[in-house]
Amino acid sequence: MTSQPTNWLWLIPFLPLLGAAINGLIGPKMSKGLVGLIACSSIFMSFLVTLSYVLFRLPLMEENQVLLNTAYTWLSIGNFHADIAFHLDHLSAVMCMVVSGVGFLIHVYSIGYMGHDPGYSRYFTYLNLFAGAMLILVLGANLPLMFVGWEGVGLCSYLLIGFWFEDNEKASAGKKAFIVNRIGDFGFILGLFSVYYFLGKVDFLGMVHEVEGSGRDTLLKGWFDLGSFGIPSVVTVICLLFFLGATGKSAQLPLYVWLPDAMAGPTPVSALIHAATMVTAGVYMVARLSFLFSLSETASFVVALVGALTALYAATIAITQNDIKKILAYSTISQLGYMFMGVGVMAYSAGIFHLMTHAFFKALLFLCSGAVIHGLGGEQDIRKMGGLIKKMPITGWTWVIGWLAICGIPPFAGFFSKDEILWMAYSHGYRALWLIGFLGALLTAFYMTRCTILTFFGESRLAEGVHAHDAPRSMAAPLVILAVLSLIGGLVGWPHHSLFEHYLGGVFESSEAIVAAIPKPGMPAEGMLMILSICVAAFGILVGYFSYLKRPDLPGKTADAIPQVYRASLNKYYVDEIYNATVVQPILKTSDRFLWRIFDVWIVDGIVNGVAGLFRSVFAEGLRRFQSGIVNSYAVYFLLGALLVLIFMMLP
Repeated sequence: MTSQPTNWLWLIPFLPLLGAAINGLIGPKMSKGLVGLIACSSIFMSFLVTLSYVLFRLPLMEENQVLLNTAYTWLSIGNFHADIAFHLDHLSAVMCMVVSGVGFLIHVYSIGYMGHDPGYSRYFTYLNLFAGAMLILVLGANLPLMFVGWEGVGLCSYLLIGFWFEDNEKASAGKKAFIVNRIGDFGFILGLFSVYYFLGKVDFLGMVHEVEGSGRDTLLKGWFDLGSFGIPSVVTVICLLFFLGATGKSAQLPLYVWLPDAMAGPTPVSALIHAATMVTAGVYMVARLSFLFSLSETASFVVALVGALTALYAATIAITQNDIKKILAYSTISQLGYMFMGVGVMAYSAGIFHLMTHAFFKALLFLCSGAVIHGLGGEQDIRKMGGLIKKMPITGWTWVIGWLAICGIPPFAGFFSKDEILWMAYSHGYRALWLIGFLGALLTAFYMTRCTILTFFGESRLAEGVHAHDAPRSMAAPLVILAVLSLIGGLVGWPHHSLFEHYLGGVFESSEAIVAAIPKPGMPAEGMLMILSICVAAFGILVGYFSYLKRPDLPGKTADAIPQVYRASLNKYYVDEIYNATVVQPILKTSDRFLWRIFDVWIVDGIVNGVAGLFRSVFAEGLRRFQSGIVNSYAVYFLLGALLVLIFMMLP
């Protein structure tokens, strides 16, 4: 892999950061219209710069080339060297288009949604800062710079989730997201240190060259270099450390618990963070490091297994939730599981394809939910909605497109990407993972149909005095654009003629060549599995339609028949309560009873106060007696001193 120099890549992350700086410094003194214009135009110009590279520079590059823009040397300590450098290949181009393109639509939507909020300029400052940090993460040419963006989106998620920090519950949600992500970030840091220790490189081009050369043997040896059975290889440990970071940022088991609470932020924030940007960072990181993950079947299997289990687990919780944003939150966790299942079975193009299509339909669904909440004066309980498609036709029909896309109905975008992941899992021999993903697809179709019917169809259950109204133009336009993308966006991945897979082929060529060399078991025709996927999605929709529109009494009877199962799902399997009892409270009690009352008070303060007391009693109290202020005493001391000097001088 070689690089081709370029001079303007830095503009892609710089422009939104510039918008954040302007709005952050002088935004409160400007009009809301100017604040919104600066925020939207900065991210839109970033999109245009990315588009110009995609259209005019990338097609001229040779295979396995990347565009490299080195700004300056950042760190140079001994043999360690890291630059502020950005690189663009087909993978990072896809991510930049998604982040800046979908991000721009969310910025435009926010003008109407946040129009009456007193923190208007602060909101757009955070939003621009978030986009800039995500673009640094995507374009960073080395792991340290990627980590800067990684931490940047973590900080911005804390600021945006807790945007309404006057509410203690919302402020706590922001802190929860920040703290949980620190656990995963620790894994990322250990992975970074390990890569440098074993390969001596932290830039992606350098790491690829090392892996293709002598570094491959180093990575494949035992972690402790003992050569005995049962000791994982170096590359397996490194990949698992990086994946720990991914489970935090991309909300996978067991570090997913922050994402449902993150719905406390404004709804456009949910669309930006939980559809198009931050939560996809872990998937992108695994794909970017595919040259490492493809060397370890063990680590890749762990990635795929965790992804599949998360997809099914989150879907079983979404079935019973009544908050429209919570349903979409658990849906996001589930869909991220499919992405990890894709990259875990080393079908990296399929995982990134689902990342892109998910950004379209999930951003659409989140923004539609925001329009519903906005139109109902803040109501989020789907049990208090119903029949809204008549009163909110633009929101309702664009939601329907997003619903069909996430359910996997052709020709909508979600069908092509999710089906490709399931097909790749099956064809690569992971039959159990395919079955788990298959069941998750069934539940997805069911719970999204439940949400759709209870929100937009059937009889109205609105409270008295609530007058629903459709989204204003500034909010409706992004909905329509995302609906079009959710409808046609999957066509670029048409089976056996996938333009998307061909586009990313050079990025993952060496990694997926390893998979191609693995013997495959006999398998049925792809068309049969495709038809089966369509049938299971249609079945889930029909069950949801029958249960919540034709027989609305049936769900209640089912819940009464299996009350323990229903309550467990409704209460999210009590995971937060378990974490609170086994992790949070023990830490708090240890901090209160030992670290504060014993270690801090008796040991730390005891040492400090003891040393101070020693000097006070031995030195200060003694010297104070000589400083009495009585002149006669000072004269006696002076004579005694002079006498001692004379005696000393007379001594031989």
